[in-house]
Amino acid sequence: MIANQERFKQAIALFDAANAQDPNQEEGQPKELLYAQRMTEMIGRFAPDASEVAQLAVRAQHIQRWTVPRSNYPLGKPGYFAWRTGLYRFHAETAGALMQQAGYDAAMIEQVKAAVGKQGIKTNPDTQMLEDVTSLVFLEHYMLGFAGQHAEYSEDKWLDIIRKTWKKMSGDAQAFATSGGIKLPEALQPLILKAVAGG
Repeated sequence: MIANQERFKQAIALFDAANAQDPNQEEGQPKELLYAQRMTEMIGRFAPDASEVAQLAVRAQHIQRWTVPRSNYPLGKPGYFAWRTGLYRFHAETAGALMQQAGYDAAMIEQVKAAVGKQGIKTNPDTQMLEDVTSLVFLEHYMLGFAGQHAEYSEDKWLDIIRKTWKKMSGDAQAFATSGGIKLPEALQPLILKAVAGG
């Protein structure tokens, strides 16, 4: 599915070099570099034949995220949504500029920018693939840590968070998650299964 392996490898290397600058560490690695690697590993498991656009998009999903902190935006929901929207734009533009350096044409760059910018969830297959992989990575790698940061959340709040994540996923990703495709955190498994029972 990769038209030009050298160009693809060059783009991935540029994405990784950008994320390697993350001052935040997780498991002894720059946090966003590890996240990007987990995203690529997950798309390899879930959709090994995914398009080149989707493969580039998952690697660039959080590119240099630490440079746009939440604290730059006002508190509350409107501030949170403005931050998220700003991030989507920033990630898309950053990925596009690096792809251009790697020699990609404008058409391919725009496709990756649309996916990273979260345009057309449910209608754009590359954006939906990114959403699926993001959700699967969150469930397998990050949900337990998130739970640890929010001990005050009630069970109902957790069920709501899991259902919102679930709703973003395609039927294929949902089936992959519940049929052993990902390793659900043991402590949260009963809650996750309760949340998704009956869809």
